Amino acid sequence: MKLTAAQEKLVLHWGEMGARWGISRTVAQIHALLYFSPKPMAADEITEVLQVARSHVSNSIKELQNWGVVGVVHVMGDRRDHFQALKDVWQTFEILLDERKRREIDPTIKVLRETAAIMAEQKTAGEADAYTQERLGELLSFMENVDAWYGEVRRLPRAARVKLVTLGAKLSQFLR
Repeated sequence: MKLTAAQEKLVLHWGEMGARWGISRTVAQIHALLYFSPKPMAADEITEVLQVARSHVSNSIKELQNWGVVGVVHVMGDRRDHFQALKDVWQTFEILLDERKRREIDPTIKVLRETAAIMAEQKTAGEADAYTQERLGELLSFMENVDAWYGEVRRLPRAARVKLVTLGAKLSQFLR
């Protein structure tokens, strides 16, 4: 498979964005390649198109499968596994958000709670500790509120979440 100019631009950009988000460039490029590919691709095809090591492709595909954004597809007459990205952009976005929350927000809230508990037990009277405790309390409150809001939004039916995003953009314009 030869990438079109548009596909190449999108794959390269997605790789750049992935690197900025803390995701391997190769993982992000493979995801983009599969998302913009009209048909499922075998690992050796991905290796050839992206010019990356086969081991990188295998590991990246496993990671994308673990996230649930890439699946195995079988092609009639071909014994190899082929891979295809979810084509539903909302589902993909929500899976990625959930993964980021699990990896980044949840551990941060846990550390903030543990630290707040330690500080409450120690009851040290230093000015620096009082300031730290105040900042910690505000940050923990903020993070817990964001986490609760996210949980409420995720419990809404998908159509309502789509509407919420659409209305949110319009409300933002109205409030300006």
